Amino acid sequence: MTASWKNINKPSSPTTAVTAAQVANGPVIPPQQRLLTYSPDEWEGFVEEWAYYCLPAKYKHVQRFSGAGDMGIDIAGFADDKRLKGVWDNYQCKHYDHALRPGDVWVEFGKVIWYSYSGEYAAPRHYYFVAPRGAGTSLSRLLANAAKLREELIANWDKHVKDEITGTQAVPLDATLRAYVDAFDFSIFDAKTALQLVDDHRATPVHTARFGGGLPARPASEKPPQEVAATESRYVTQLLGAYGEHTGSIVTHPSALSVPKLKDHFRRQREAFYEAESLRVFARDSVPPGTFESLLDDIHGGVIDTHDANHADGYEKVCAVTKAARDMQITANALITCTNPKDRDGICHQLANEDRLRWTRS
Repeated sequence: MTASWKNINKPSSPTTAVTAAQVANGPVIPPQQRLLTYSPDEWEGFVEEWAYYCLPAKYKHVQRFSGAGDMGIDIAGFADDKRLKGVWDNYQCKHYDHALRPGDVWVEFGKVIWYSYSGEYAAPRHYYFVAPRGAGTSLSRLLANAAKLREELIANWDKHVKDEITGTQAVPLDATLRAYVDAFDFSIFDAKTALQLVDDHRATPVHTARFGGGLPARPASEKPPQEVAATESRYVTQLLGAYGEHTGSIVTHPSALSVPKLKDHFRRQREAFYEAESLRVFARDSVPPGTFESLLDDIHGGVIDTHDANHADGYEKVCAVTKAARDMQITANALITCTNPKDRDGICHQLANEDRLRWTRS
């Protein structure tokens, strides 16, 4: 062995036990870092997703412009029905392997100047550059100094702007256009960071599907009101019918339940229904559309044979079906990590509310 060679030392072991999730998925990659690995198409898809879920709360209309003739507009948020002739903001998307530099975007400044000067649209209220690596130091300094930005744009117009605005004509900075530039409000320009987009996106139902990291904590469910709500009427009617079959008497109102076992069962079923309703709301805000409905379908498929089997009466049927739901092995649905046995009972009653399950013979 030569003097320049040495044995390889054993790497240090993990300080904690390796979890099944780590083995399946590898180390967690923070969203901002993951965005840096995106291709331009993937970045565009993320920005579209962000715009779809995050911008409508701020605007009356949101529209994406793409292809030739977009006049320097990528995503526009309109504050009123006048759209491009009214109050609006522009989100200009860029994807480079570096933070944005002035040379990357001189022409974009030129486009908004030219097309608003030409009357194609009103100057936007705000104009944001949206890039995974954000704006670099030089561009950030210009964005923070409107007078300096104007001065530098004028100095770079002939070299970087004049021949790049359109493919059909040069746009020289003549006296009239120069006067427009001098009067233009350059404080409208700013940049969005990846962190800002991720923070917005975190509140959407598609965040965990894109970035992983697990679902947020699920809030506690509401307790059932004393009086049965209209949204419960169908499954409650079926439950009362099931109790009537069990006791051999007609039960038309919960107050008529005289058997303690059935009174307690009814209370638990209502609690379970409200638990499942809270899961429905949680799913709406935390996972992609259709996830909760898929869970309903999974449970329906898992209990339908038990549902269709022979039972002594409706009450026995309810008990058998809800037990089958609790005993099911469900591993694929994203909500399964935050569901509990009571949710599954409640989902059975949601299915009864939709007449996909029936507790009585008639």
